[in-house]
Amino acid sequence: MFASKSFHLERFCYQGAKLSNLSQSRNLVGFVRNALGLEPPQSPDTPQESNRFHPWEESPCPDLRERAVRIKSLARCPMTGKDIQYTCPISGIPTHHSREAWEMDMNYHQNKIYEKLKKVNIYEHDLRSGRAFPEFDFPLDQGADKAVSLQNWDLFFYTRQFYSMDTEFELATVTKMLSYPITIASILHEFSPYSYHKKGPLTLEGLKSIAALRYTLYPSKTKNTLPNNTPMRIFLVGARAESQLPGHVWKQLQFLFPSQNFEIHFIGPECQIMEPKQASTSGLLTKKIDDTLSLVYHPQYFHELHAAQDFFPYDPYNDVFFIFHPGFAYNDTTDLWMNDTMKGLLDTKCAIFHTGFNQTDIMNDVELLNNKYGKELDVLLNPVKNVFGSTKWELNDFNPQEVYQFNMHIAGFRGKRYRVQKT
Repeated sequence: MFASKSFHLERFCYQGAKLSNLSQSRNLVGFVRNALGLEPPQSPDTPQESNRFHPWEESPCPDLRERAVRIKSLARCPMTGKDIQYTCPISGIPTHHSREAWEMDMNYHQNKIYEKLKKVNIYEHDLRSGRAFPEFDFPLDQGADKAVSLQNWDLFFYTRQFYSMDTEFELATVTKMLSYPITIASILHEFSPYSYHKKGPLTLEGLKSIAALRYTLYPSKTKNTLPNNTPMRIFLVGARAESQLPGHVWKQLQFLFPSQNFEIHFIGPECQIMEPKQASTSGLLTKKIDDTLSLVYHPQYFHELHAAQDFFPYDPYNDVFFIFHPGFAYNDTTDLWMNDTMKGLLDTKCAIFHTGFNQTDIMNDVELLNNKYGKELDVLLNPVKNVFGSTKWELNDFNPQEVYQFNMHIAGFRGKRYRVQKT
């Protein structure tokens, strides 16, 4: 086993170096071919800043024009507190009440917030451009003799033989979709980028929880002789955008664990099934992708399903929870999360991982959890930047100077299994 791991690690290092050399070589070859006039001219539709930038008020896309109107009706100028009427000429997005307010906003200009806003602009126009999206032609399963690296997006795409994504436009569209399944995989996989150290990010209790799950995921390596007919259950609590991803996107998770079957349960009133569905024997909305993967939709709150014992019994070897952008500490959602729902989650004694839009977001959630339930939980993963966060910049319409990326940070906890008793 140790020899095998060493081989894979050496292989990953080799692949990383090869990828770097390949990129440098490709750039050099491309430069020479261009210099000699051997490269065909770029298509006018090739995504680049010059053909993807439009002020949203004048956008060729009706929904972006409508979004500009919505920002003006919802947001307030950071300098004057008045409604927003002025569109930043650099980003093309409404940001201030007037040009004078825009010029006076030193924070906006010194921190070059307009640069990220401009990326939001061109990413949104690229998605609506009508161009071909060859990057969405995802690979299928691959042989067991080919190792997959989960150290970063570049190595993952390379070792999984994805379409070669050379531009930020291609990366933005694909990483936004794959961030959800590959974030899950990066926690569970034997080659996870998160390892145990005294100072984290993975704690000793986290190692125990993940080891239990890997006991199920890798039966041949752990000499697990128990029948593996039960699919691993992945519960996505408070599901929203992730519930709308097509089945072939979630299949990328299963491809990384070819010997394991999965049930992915989307839980919450905002979860939506977007494709034809089948009614299971229990009457649930279920979409069976194939014999190894089923997507199950529960448009109820978790605490309601937990109280009805719909998921009992829970098994730390077979069940794991993920909560994407829960906003535990948001004023509007704190009560929903911090009472019955959190008590039910801790009661499962299963591993729970949650993400945040940025470091402040995740730290606020963790602080609130520790303040309210610190004595009732074990920390599994200290807050850390998510290796597989989305690279696409998003915009908060209520505050157009606030930009974020999905799943940028991640942390984990679990209901405490052992209670210390005083003697």
